[in-house]
Amino acid sequence: MLRRPRRNRKSPAIRALVEETRLSVKDLILPLFLIDGINQKVPVKSMPGIFRYSLDQMLLEIESCLRLGITTFDIFPAYSEEKKDRWATESYNEDTFYLKALFTIKQTFPEACVMTDVAMDPYSIDGHDGLVEDGKILNDETLEVLGKMSLAQARAGADIIGPSDMMDGRIGYLRRLLDENGFQDVSLMSYTAKYASAFYNPFRDALDSAPKAGDKKTYQMDPSNSQEALIEGQLDFEEGADFLMVKPALAYLDIIKLLHDNFPLPIAAYNVSGEYAMIKASAANGWLDGERAMTESLLSIKRAGAKVILTYFAKEFALLQE
Repeated sequence: MLRRPRRNRKSPAIRALVEETRLSVKDLILPLFLIDGINQKVPVKSMPGIFRYSLDQMLLEIESCLRLGITTFDIFPAYSEEKKDRWATESYNEDTFYLKALFTIKQTFPEACVMTDVAMDPYSIDGHDGLVEDGKILNDETLEVLGKMSLAQARAGADIIGPSDMMDGRIGYLRRLLDENGFQDVSLMSYTAKYASAFYNPFRDALDSAPKAGDKKTYQMDPSNSQEALIEGQLDFEEGADFLMVKPALAYLDIIKLLHDNFPLPIAAYNVSGEYAMIKASAANGWLDGERAMTESLLSIKRAGAKVILTYFAKEFALLQE
């Protein structure tokens, strides 16, 4: 035989030379959950190893992550019910703990890249990403709320704003609003293809943000559709997005590749809470090797075409590289 592919697999050194996909800590964004208070580090039961942090504890966590080479953090707030209303007004209240925390984080660690989430659900009594009226999610009226939220986050020091709401036209609306207010350098990482997925439940436990009625299928995408992702991608590209994101990641590797092959922008993928929890639960039961499953999953996401991976495994992966 002239061709023996196994020759390129015969030793660790040769396998390292020819590996096609290389995963780095530089590829990763770590999502973090913020709560009000002091000296709080509360476990998320459905996500082993993940916590909800008060600001003082989050600063310590960010410092330890920076030492490991993790430089970008996506910060999600968890609000109590008494702070929520129909219009998500707490999201742009200058005195709210989330905006104050963003400012403090950026002042404490100017070298860190801070990403934020833009959607109404953490602040809404309805638990939906948009304004609800008679059971219907209002699109254009929601954009005004998202705009106020985005400007407040930009003023607080956000480097990347992540609109996760899936309202039509929000990227163009937010890009114009940010530019008009002097925030031309604030990036938009659009949740371009965010599917109505069963893999989000642990995240909703962490933020207490599940819908109070109905579901999100009129604005999040149908899991059976792929061509629709091209429509969303084209719109976000034309409207000024800096990154296109696919969420979830593992069940949508084909969508990651589809966007990667069709748009000259960095593709991000969100390795979501349910994907994290499945591996953790299986590893805890001894059903699989957790570290190998984690690395293989992250490699598959990057191999599919993701330049950026949001993952709760970021710190665990970084520790393995030491």
